[in-house]
Amino acid sequence: MSPPVPNVLTIAGSDSGGGAGIQADLKTFSALGAYGASVITALTAQNTRGVTAIHTPDAGFVTAQLDAVFDDIRIDAVKIGMLANASIVRAVADALRRHRPAHVVLDTVMISKSNHALLAADAVAAVRDELLPLAGLLTPNLPEAAALLGMPPAADESAMITQGEALRALGVPAVLMKGGHLASADSPDWLIEAGGTLRVGGPRVPVKNTHGTGCTLSSAIAALIPQRPDLASAVVDAKRYLTGALEQSARLDVGGGVGPVHHFYRWW
Repeated sequence: MSPPVPNVLTIAGSDSGGGAGIQADLKTFSALGAYGASVITALTAQNTRGVTAIHTPDAGFVTAQLDAVFDDIRIDAVKIGMLANASIVRAVADALRRHRPAHVVLDTVMISKSNHALLAADAVAAVRDELLPLAGLLTPNLPEAAALLGMPPAADESAMITQGEALRALGVPAVLMKGGHLASADSPDWLIEAGGTLRVGGPRVPVKNTHGTGCTLSSAIAALIPQRPDLASAVVDAKRYLTGALEQSARLDVGGGVGPVHHFYRWW
């Protein structure tokens, strides 16, 4: 008898352009064999050129969405993205404490590709102090890791590992330090767990369409955790999927700015 299709919940903001946020997460879940549910924490007026407006719902409505999903649907993994403000961070943390999902992947979304702030400054401390200890995996890029730690971004792989260990010391069991911001020929990530570290290598794909890469990687990991024997296997396979989505992104013709990756490159 085959195992049930995993149910994966994304808690994130909506991207009206479809390339990042909730839309990217649900596409990724579907592409990797998982059923996707969603809790929307913000609405963005957004396209491939940038974010022009953000509407944030009341934290009580976010709680209502969370409880509606968890009260009815078996959730095998959770991916958390844009949370907008401290009130929503606390609402999500409270729900995680009540419902205790088995796997939580926290993607600390702070700034959009077009350099638009997606997390209020006073919410960074709430993410670090309240939400981070409830996650099983944190997936920061180098500027996000630096913001959480209050230090300059890592400039090399040794510093990435050091900062990843510092983030683990704040209470999260595993950290995937993403090396896309390094000035290197390739794009290495480092998975840091209690049992050791793993370098997850990958080519630096020279394409214009990179919108939603962070959302896609974290949601791919969340979709694969219930389908793989361990976290490392899920991370390696998720990065392989993202690399393919980047390599095939030019097959899409979406907008005049930084376009999306090709989530369904294996089928279309």
